[in-house]
Amino acid sequence: MPTLQAWGRDLAAALSGGARLLTAGNGGSAAEAQHLSSELVGRFRGDRPAYAALALSTDPSAVTAISNDYGYEEVFARQVEAHARPGDVLVLLTTSGRSPNLLRAVEAARRSGARTWALTGPGPNPLSAACDSAVCVDAPAPHVQEAHLTAVHALCTVFDAEVAASALPHSAPDTVPVAAPVPVRAHPGERVPS
Repeated sequence: MPTLQAWGRDLAAALSGGARLLTAGNGGSAAEAQHLSSELVGRFRGDRPAYAALALSTDPSAVTAISNDYGYEEVFARQVEAHARPGDVLVLLTTSGRSPNLLRAVEAARRSGARTWALTGPGPNPLSAACDSAVCVDAPAPHVQEAHLTAVHALCTVFDAEVAASALPHSAPDTVPVAAPVPVRAHPGERVPS
């Protein structure tokens, strides 16, 4: 599918340049979002460098705290605000295309300068309209999720092929300077370990 091919090429270029992927979904779609992120951090088929990818449903403390303090509609938007930077990519998965928390995440991504892609059920739907690009699957919800798994694997196949063919350099995140050690002073009668 041309859209998934374009996503794979764009994602390879973005992540090789130091950007990161954020993913989100609810229920079974959260599992697929996590699957996509884990394929890029780990590996899909063969060995290659690890790439920055984060599934926003996987931190129970963040999910429950944000839901409690701001409401479940903000559970992904708040994390996008924290993590997304210009050039990053947010991939949202949903069978309905109508989840308020995913729509809010798109708004937050737009403010952050991140691109937004959606894998949804039948379109058009609010999420596919809100995102920069979308693939809509016209099928009942269980089959939409099956198609999303195939789409995730197709995206990873193109990603890996593009990384290998282009021999794209992998940029590590900027290093954080380490502060100079603080001198240790002994109190009278104490010995400073060497």
